[in-house]
Amino acid sequence: MRFMMIVKATTDSEAGVKPSHELIEAMQKYNEELVRAGVLLAADGLQPSSSGIRISYPEQGGKPKVTDGPFTEAKEIIAGYTLIEVKSREEAIEWALRMPDPHGFGQGEIELRPVFEVEDLMDNPDLLEKETVLRQQLQGQSKP
Repeated sequence: MRFMMIVKATTDSEAGVKPSHELIEAMQKYNEELVRAGVLLAADGLQPSSSGIRISYPEQGGKPKVTDGPFTEAKEIIAGYTLIEVKSREEAIEWALRMPDPHGFGQGEIELRPVFEVEDLMDNPDLLEKETVLRQQLQGQSKP
């Protein structure tokens, strides 16, 4: 099962305040533990929403609207993520609880969400096979 740990933004992260040296070291140690356990798939911090772009789609079709950041609702903005593959929901929770406070000072908030597997979304065998081939090609591209 794959889970995404979504790190929510704070006023500091939106202001572009960089993490402390101690927090960076704690996150590196945590990521090393994830790697040693063989569960880490990806992990990155995101720049503030002032660097972001939002694309919204109108209800009745038509041309999508492009809006430059910043975006105002900081608690709804994502500041980073960690993608893990684990055996159970409980294991995902255990890993999430071990993550250092991503912003320090007790401001961090993590949302843990299961990732849809392709089989959860498709019941057409032909489409499922095409998606499987596409994902295998993608994996082949990411290997050195």
